[in-house]
Amino acid sequence: MSEKTSILNLPEEELVHSGSRACSGCGLGIIYRIGLKALGKNTILVVPPSCLTVLQGLYPIASTKLPCLNVTFASTGAAATGVKAALNALNKKGITVAGWAGDGGTSDIGLQSLSGACERGEEFIYICYDNEAYMNTGVQRSGTTPQGAVTTTTPIKGKLQQKKDVPAIIAGHGINYVATCSAAYPLDLYDKIKKATTIPATKYIHAHTPCPSGWGFDPKYTVKIGRLAIETGLYVLYEIEYSKWRLTGPSEKLLNKKLRPVRDYFEAQTRFKSITSSLISQVQKQVDEKWAGFAS
Repeated sequence: MSEKTSILNLPEEELVHSGSRACSGCGLGIIYRIGLKALGKNTILVVPPSCLTVLQGLYPIASTKLPCLNVTFASTGAAATGVKAALNALNKKGITVAGWAGDGGTSDIGLQSLSGACERGEEFIYICYDNEAYMNTGVQRSGTTPQGAVTTTTPIKGKLQQKKDVPAIIAGHGINYVATCSAAYPLDLYDKIKKATTIPATKYIHAHTPCPSGWGFDPKYTVKIGRLAIETGLYVLYEIEYSKWRLTGPSEKLLNKKLRPVRDYFEAQTRFKSITSSLISQVQKQVDEKWAGFAS
């Protein structure tokens, strides 16, 4: 896809109803609305327990206009495989199957079935919205919770371990397309999901998704916080298409430019209230070294 989507050529048709049960300022609400536009109306969703099941609600009062199969926490990859197999058996063509799960249902509980589907090269798109904790059940730490973040299960010093790099894990399976995106840059997200619909076999999209209630910031700053993650270099936008890695969008524009200090991002959220200056310096060094590698 050479032409980038703008607000002027974004499809007008809405595939979600105007109301939902999302929290105020929910980043998932942004990527869900734009992501469904990219997937199109000939799509079947597969969703495990998550904030998305709350946002959507249940038939007949669901906010989505698309058919959706609610599945068990660990089975998104397997269930999406089964839905696509059923469509093939019925000779139903032109229907996209999309698994859409949170970070807990992807990086932890659902990783096994996703890994198996990637290894087999199953024909579906998997979208992980990463709000960096189990938000739906009370902000417990997940594999993608950042080091130093306070959660209900890491309440004193914050999480001790570094964030799990799920896109890199999935890319290690050699699938045709892996991309990272952010709720703060919805048009970049749209283009990447749209591209994924044109690529065969398994595709993986990882979306950084700010959560006001879980991260501790005013709901009106959702986009600002999401952009801070990019501008500090903590979260990187890229795609791996047929094993070729490249920076994309706002991250590509930051190459060879001075990044904002990571401290700005940490200080904007109460979940990092216990983070130490030593850890901030350590993270800053890691970011600087990573970006130096990009530039070389």
